[in-house]
Amino acid sequence: MYKLIAFDAYGTLFDVYSMGQLAEEIFPGHGQAFALMWRDRQIEYTRLVTMSDPTPSGSKYYLPFWELTILSLRYVCKRMGLNLTPQYEKQLMDQYSKLTGFEDSLSVLKTIKEKGLSTAILSNGSKEMLSTVVDSNGLKPYLDKVVTVEDVRLFKTAPQAYELLLKAFPVTKAEILFISSNAWDALAAKWYGFDVFWVNRLGHPFEEIGEKPNYEGASLTHVLDVI
Repeated sequence: MYKLIAFDAYGTLFDVYSMGQLAEEIFPGHGQAFALMWRDRQIEYTRLVTMSDPTPSGSKYYLPFWELTILSLRYVCKRMGLNLTPQYEKQLMDQYSKLTGFEDSLSVLKTIKEKGLSTAILSNGSKEMLSTVVDSNGLKPYLDKVVTVEDVRLFKTAPQAYELLLKAFPVTKAEILFISSNAWDALAAKWYGFDVFWVNRLGHPFEEIGEKPNYEGASLTHVLDVI
């Protein structure tokens, strides 16, 4: 049924919230709240950049995801009254570039490739960020392409971001299964016209607006039941 299985990266293949462990060591008593607020502010900045100038040539406010990640880190530390020294900033950003994959990421990608299907990442992340984290987790042999929004200078959930998959592969929308753990990403991909699998690891409710995903599972391994 599908020719291309496309994955979101952060939160889907790679565990962004594991940053809370390091944050707890640096800022005792604040690690979990810090990690959640950092992630939320990071995504909020991508939306501000995109929505404020959603032109075909890309937003004039565009900054690479790496830079937005640093800026959101600095904002959250100010907001929470935490002392972000240059050393702490380097520690946190170095750790972000080396995020660990979820325990099922590698095995699921490997199985999909063994079935003869194309695989890709579609991410807000910059090419350098994604290359580092893909290599460090051993996923490169099982990914045909890593597609990044850098090429359109508009972040997801802009339709131009999802369109990148159609430009990168000779497939139609109906031949793509898009997988994300972020409900907002799953919803936008569904609106764009993809079939969607929502990885709901934490048992959260789906968004109250828009269409429900085609499939839902508590881990990536459930994707194999679909394909």
